[in-house]
Amino acid sequence: MSIDDLEREGVGGTAARVWARVRGGDLGPLPVILGLAVIWTVFQILNPVFLSSRNLVDLTMQCAAIGTMALGIVLVLLLGEIDLSVGSVSGLAAAILAVSFVQLQWPLVLAIVAALVAGCLVGVLYGILCTRLGLPSFVITLAGLLGFLGLQLWVLGDAGSINLPFDSWLVQFAQHLFLPPWAAYLVVAAGMAAYAWSLVRRARRRAAANLDSQSYRSIALRTGLLLVLLLIAAWYLNQSRGVGVMFLVFLLLVVLAHLALTRTRWGRAVYAVGGSVEAARRAGIRVDRIYLSVFALCSTLAACGGIFAAARLAAANQSSGAGDTHLNAIAAAVIGGASLFGGRGTAFAALLGVIVIQSISSGLTLLNLDSAIQFMVTGVVLVLAVTVDSLSRRSRAASGRA
Repeated sequence: MSIDDLEREGVGGTAARVWARVRGGDLGPLPVILGLAVIWTVFQILNPVFLSSRNLVDLTMQCAAIGTMALGIVLVLLLGEIDLSVGSVSGLAAAILAVSFVQLQWPLVLAIVAALVAGCLVGVLYGILCTRLGLPSFVITLAGLLGFLGLQLWVLGDAGSINLPFDSWLVQFAQHLFLPPWAAYLVVAAGMAAYAWSLVRRARRRAAANLDSQSYRSIALRTGLLLVLLLIAAWYLNQSRGVGVMFLVFLLLVVLAHLALTRTRWGRAVYAVGGSVEAARRAGIRVDRIYLSVFALCSTLAACGGIFAAARLAAANQSSGAGDTHLNAIAAAVIGGASLFGGRGTAFAALLGVIVIQSISSGLTLLNLDSAIQFMVTGVVLVLAVTVDSLSRRSRAASGRA
């Protein structure tokens, strides 16, 4: 298809292609977006404060820590594996940060690096045990959940809880650092310009190879609508404190992971291994290296999430990373669209999923409902997400046979 053909295709042709993909079972983020719209509508009706700019700013800041952990879970799920220990690894990283920075008086940057390196080493250990000994990731990471929780308690020692100085730049970054309005609009505009240029380049490459691609008109419409939506979102958040820098860093991590998965040889290998390990091995992919890198990234992101959580709380204690932390991270990845069966999902699944999880938590908190209700509602949403994934796989399989 030439560029002229793509231009003549117009919006109608693009809509037809999108509808064909949906009918074929490729739903993309549509179920999550529709579910999020329902959740926000219900909570806004029950409590008008829910969609206030102040509450949405709080919601975005709450997304950063769990969302960063969920991003690592997405990478592992793409391989068809699981990591149950992200909560314990995040708590261990928070403990290492607090002890090295507060008690040992290390420079803050060195303390952060030590926490991240510890998380990376955990993932490398998982990768070695999985590839060299053939141990299931479920068993390895379940052992890690228990073992690293114990190590976290040992690192904290008798203190049990260590407060981070409120005047440190890390705590200020997590609690009080927000973009000024002009900077938020500039970030949105720059991001959309880069996104539009990437779509144009992709369209040109595919057209030069006589492959189906988007028309320039479709690209302009898509990026234009997204630009308007993001500018409105930035404007609305600016009615309160604005766009938090910690949330912006989380968004940057999502974008970088997306680029790594879609624009690099490593990313294509991850999807190939998740689709079929044996087929990937026969294609010459070093499967053991892919497993090692993905587990290392997952644990490093878990450690980063633990640092975010400790900075927001301004403390690390025995409950850091405990409780439902790892469950929420896994639920966010699955709800966002990462398939439990491997080979399907995007980095943006972490973003969409964590917004759903935190929206449920925020809405129920505003309604003064017990946490038991939150667990039950989240469980129902998780089952619905897995059901949609299973049905879409059946639809794709039936479409392929047809």
